[in-house]
Amino acid sequence: MEKANEMLALYNSLSRTEEPFKPLKKGKVGIYSCGPTVYNQAHIGNLRTYIFNDLLKRSLTYLGYTVRHVMNMTDVDDKTIKASQAKNIALGALTRNYEELFLADLTALNILHPTKITRATEYIPEMIELIQTLMKKKYAYKAQDGIYFSITKSKHYGQLANLEKQKATKERIKGDEYDKQHTHDFALWKFHVPEDGDVVWPAAFGPGRPGWHIECSAMSMKLLGTSFDIHTGAIDLLFPHHTNEIAQSEAATGKQFVNYWLHGGFLTMKEEKMSKSIGNILTLPELTKQGYLPVHYRYLCLQTHYRSPLQFSFENLDAAKQTYERIKRKIIELKATSHKGADKTKEYTQTFTQALRADINIPAALQIFLKTLEDVSFDSEKRLALLEQFDTVLGLDIKQMKEEKITLHSTIKALIAAREEARKTKQWAEADILRQRIKEAGFILTDTPQGPKVEKI
Repeated sequence: MEKANEMLALYNSLSRTEEPFKPLKKGKVGIYSCGPTVYNQAHIGNLRTYIFNDLLKRSLTYLGYTVRHVMNMTDVDDKTIKASQAKNIALGALTRNYEELFLADLTALNILHPTKITRATEYIPEMIELIQTLMKKKYAYKAQDGIYFSITKSKHYGQLANLEKQKATKERIKGDEYDKQHTHDFALWKFHVPEDGDVVWPAAFGPGRPGWHIECSAMSMKLLGTSFDIHTGAIDLLFPHHTNEIAQSEAATGKQFVNYWLHGGFLTMKEEKMSKSIGNILTLPELTKQGYLPVHYRYLCLQTHYRSPLQFSFENLDAAKQTYERIKRKIIELKATSHKGADKTKEYTQTFTQALRADINIPAALQIFLKTLEDVSFDSEKRLALLEQFDTVLGLDIKQMKEEKITLHSTIKALIAAREEARKTKQWAEADILRQRIKEAGFILTDTPQGPKVEKI
């Protein structure tokens, strides 16, 4: 566990400052993460947020905390209903299919699955009970098409989003899809309409389905308590979703809902965020079809702090791929090496830990990892053990890195033989051309005293 004078600091969106992290229960952390709306395949912009969640959880575990992580699946809302009807598939069948694809993406990216995954449709009674509490306390009212939360009754509404100072956010309020009686009011429950088909649940205040915001409040408080430590999500959820979660939760309980709000930055393409509505999306399977491994994308994400925008380009991804593959070669070499040297475990551990304590500064931690990897004066066995410890945070899966058996086609063998002949006769230009042709075929050559070493790119 961390010492009092060596505390983790986290940037809290609620205060807009870095704060020392003090969990509600010593040594234990409760985290709730907004999960996907499972009506479509997640894109790599979405997945950046879940890599951030993973790095946060791994870092907290590394620092000695026991983490309980809850993440939801939004499996009932306007988008899921419209998608199921458009495909003529039952809502549950559609959402389970996309949920499975999403979980497969998490596994492919070495993202540790949450302690508990919740589906909104499995917590309807808790949502109804929460809405009833809000109605009883006069924070909610019944309108023609549903039950709405009155934000004029909420004492500190908009504190998270800093609404008084952000004109752009104020403008967005006017376009909120849940507006009704008052401009800012949002739906807790939508009464059943024919367009929803058989998506309906009974409730004392009228049959229907939950609004988006109430889902996360009900599920998080059910599993983590009426107050808990950390809530995460992408920056675009700060308003209105997280703002409304705070309002309804604190109105119902009279307690502070969440102590630390952490938000991940966008993945951008040509200075626009990646989103389905813009249409500039890429999925993980699309990247793999183009020759990239999921871990190449994970490595790209490690290089930028979670709160900063990450500019995506294939040039950046290619650079991440090359660096990752170089790390892999170095790790494989280290595993085959045995030499005595200095024990630098303590000093590298200290700087790596300092990086994590500074608002989960993974780019800085990654640099310590690379410096450790390159330090040939560091005892090889101890160095590998420390790198594997660091990797419990980075998630590059270096324990599984090993020499791959490569089967070479006769054409590649002929190119390698021709290059060796060109080198023997000092035809260096010809040798370079052949090396490039071999690389274009998917293999990289490293010249060693024992002859050329062939690796798959």
